[in-house]
Amino acid sequence: MKKLFAMVPVTVLLALLTTPAYAEKVEELPEITISGAQTESTSASLGSAVVDEAGLAPQRAFTSDSTRLLQDIPGVSISGAGGISSLPAIHGLADDRIRVQVDGMELMPACPNHMNSVLSYINPTKVGKVTVFAGVTPVSVGGDSIGGSIQVNSASPEFAGAGEKLLVKGEAGTFFRSNNNAYGYNFGATVAGSWLNLSYSESNSQADNYTASRPFKPVVQGREAGPLIGGDVVGSSAYNGATNRDVGLALRHEGHLLQLNASRQTADFEGFPNQRMDMTYNQNTLFNLRYTGQYQWGELEARYYNQDTKHKMDMGPDRYFYGAGMPMETKGKTNGALLQGNIILSENDTLRVGAEYLYYTLYDWWPPVGGSMGPNAFWNVDYGQREKIDAFVEWEAQWNSQWLSQLGVRSDTVKSDAAPVQGYDNGLAGLWGNDAAAFNALDHKRTDYNWDLTALARYTPGGMQSYEAGYSRKTRSPSLYQRYPWATNAMAALMNNFVGDGNGYVGNVELKPEVADTVSVSGDWHDADKKQWGLKATGYYTYVEDYIDAKRCDFGQCSPANVAATSGFVLLQYVNQSARLFGLDLSGHLLLNETADYGSFTGTGLLNYVRGENRTTGDNLYNIMPLNVKLTLLHRLGGWTTTAEFQAVAKKNLVSQVRNEVQTGGYGLFNLRSSYQWKYARLDFGMENLFNRFYSLPLGGAYVGQGASMTTNGIPWGVPVPGMGRSINVSLNLQY
Repeated sequence: MKKLFAMVPVTVLLALLTTPAYAEKVEELPEITISGAQTESTSASLGSAVVDEAGLAPQRAFTSDSTRLLQDIPGVSISGAGGISSLPAIHGLADDRIRVQVDGMELMPACPNHMNSVLSYINPTKVGKVTVFAGVTPVSVGGDSIGGSIQVNSASPEFAGAGEKLLVKGEAGTFFRSNNNAYGYNFGATVAGSWLNLSYSESNSQADNYTASRPFKPVVQGREAGPLIGGDVVGSSAYNGATNRDVGLALRHEGHLLQLNASRQTADFEGFPNQRMDMTYNQNTLFNLRYTGQYQWGELEARYYNQDTKHKMDMGPDRYFYGAGMPMETKGKTNGALLQGNIILSENDTLRVGAEYLYYTLYDWWPPVGGSMGPNAFWNVDYGQREKIDAFVEWEAQWNSQWLSQLGVRSDTVKSDAAPVQGYDNGLAGLWGNDAAAFNALDHKRTDYNWDLTALARYTPGGMQSYEAGYSRKTRSPSLYQRYPWATNAMAALMNNFVGDGNGYVGNVELKPEVADTVSVSGDWHDADKKQWGLKATGYYTYVEDYIDAKRCDFGQCSPANVAATSGFVLLQYVNQSARLFGLDLSGHLLLNETADYGSFTGTGLLNYVRGENRTTGDNLYNIMPLNVKLTLLHRLGGWTTTAEFQAVAKKNLVSQVRNEVQTGGYGLFNLRSSYQWKYARLDFGMENLFNRFYSLPLGGAYVGQGASMTTNGIPWGVPVPGMGRSINVSLNLQY
C-alpha cells in the first residue's frame, strides 16, 4: 500500500485526514451513498447518462443480464455472448477498452473468452443505479480505458428515520419467459436502526436454449449420445444454476458511513453460441469495504476490495468431441484500493484528488486428457500479473451561472508479467515445444507509463439549453490475454477469443498501450421543467494511436493459406495499428398529450451511429454496430404504464476483412410491454419481437454453438448468431 499513498501529495492527504468531521443532521444521512459517491461529486457531462430506479424497474422484468439494462442509453451497444454475460460497447469501443465498475470495484475477467464478464457478477434485481460516461470522461472516473466508463451500483443502505426504532424491509420476485423457458427468483431483506443496517439478498435464474423465428442452419446432432438440435434452436445458449448471494453491513455516525459487503456468484453452466467452449462452472467471491465521510472541507472516500474467481470450461451438451473433452481451468485474484478527496476550494471551485491501486494475478491452464493433449498440463498463461498504480487531480470551476469548466490529469503506471509456459508435451516440437520455447525466450516483463488528460467547457445561456465541448487523451495498456497467449497451434489458438468471431488468436508481448484522442461536442435543448420536450445531441471523433487490432498469423504453425484466406475461420495475432471512430448520438422526448381521464402519452426517440476504420490497413473495425433507431410510445394512467417500442437496425456491410467478419441484414422489431404498480407489488407483462421477425445479431458474432466446434467442421462458416424469436414474458415483484 506504500505505493498507493506515495502517488498522492502528502500535504493534501494530511489536510484530508486531520480536518475534523462536519456533523450533519441524522435525517439527512440516508442521501450518502458509498457506491455512487465518486459519481455524485463529479458533474456529469452532457454526453453521459444516469438511469435510476424508475428507469431500471421496467428493464429488470425482461432480462437476467445486467448489461441489457444499458440498451436504451445513447452511444451504448450490446455485444452478444452468454445468456447472462453480454459485453457493453460505447461508441464502438468494447470490453477491456471500457472501465466497468460494480459498486466501485474494478473487476477483472478470468477467462480467455471473457465468459465471466464484469456485469455478470451483479443480478439486474440488485442494480439500483447505472451511470454511463461516454465521450469525454473525467479522469476521476476513468483510467486505463479509452472508451468511457460504466458504473453500476446497488441501492444505498437505508436507516430508520427520526422517531423510528426499527426499519424492516423485504422484497421477493419471480419471472418467466416463454421462448427459452427462462425462470428464476429473487428475494432480500433489510433490518436497520438509526446507525446500523443489515441486509441479505439472493437471486437465481436459468434458461433453456432459445429459438430463432425460423430455421437458420442444418439440423446437427449434439454430443454423440445427445439429441438432434433443431434448425431454429440456437445451440449453447442455455444457462442454469446462476445464483448470486450478498450479505451487507453498514454503519453510520453523523457525517460518516462505513459499508462491508460479501457476495458470491456461482454458475453451474452457461453456454456460449459464439465461442468454441462453454462455461461449465464459475465461482466469484467479492469483499468490498468502503468509507465515505463528510467534512468541512468536502468529502473523503476510501475503499478496499478483493475478488477471487474460479472458472472452468469444456464441451457442453450441444457440442461433441472425440475423446475425453478439453477441460480448461482459470483462477484469478484481484486486490484493489482507492483513496479520494473531493475538496471544496470555494463556493464555485472543487478539487478532486485521488490514488488507486490494483493488483491482478491470473493462472490459466488446461489439464491433460491423453493422446496429443498430455501428459502435462497446458499452460496458456502461468502466473500472469498486472499491477496498476494511479493518481489523478481534477479541478472543476463554476465561473458564473453560464460557464463551467473541468480540467483533469491522471497518471497510470501499469506493470505486467508472466511466467514461462509449457505445452501438453514439449517433446512434440512441431506441435507445442517450438512455440513454448520461443515464448519462454522472450522478456515477459513490461512497464507502461501512461498519462490521461481531459478538458471540458459547458455553456448554459438559459434554463432551456446547454452546450458543451471537450477534449480527452486516454491511454489503455494491453490485457494479459492480449500479451501472453503463445500457441500458434490451431486448436489452442481457437480457445483464445473474447470477441466471438470464431477465429483463433495469438498474443503479442511487444504490444504498446493504446492512446486515444477524442473531441466531443454536445447540445441539450428542453423546456423549463424538462417534462414537455427535450432533445440531446452528441457528436464525437476519436483517433487511436497503437490501436490493438489483428493481423493474419504468419509464423509458427500458421500456414500461408491462413494469410490468404478470404472466407472461413482464420488464425490471427494481436498487433498495434491506428484507428479512428466517429459518430452521432441523438435522443429526445415529447409529451404528446395529457388528460385526467386518459393519462399521458409520451414519445421518445434514440438514434446511434458510429463508424470505425483501421487507418493502417484501410480495413473496417470489427463488431461496429450499424445505424440504429429506437422509437417508443409511452402511456401512463394511474398505476398502469404501457410501452410500444419499434427498433430498426441497418444492414451491417462494413465488416472486418482480416477477420472474415460476416455481414448481417437490416431488420425492424416491435416490442410491447405493460406494467401495473401497487403500493407493495409490481406486475410486468410483455411480448418481445411481437411479430416473430427473424434477424441476425449485428454484434452477436459467428455461430459455432453446436457440433464439433473445436474444429471448423461443425456448423459451416458464414452463419451469424440469430436473435431471439417471439417471447412472452411476465414477472411479479412484492415489497413490504
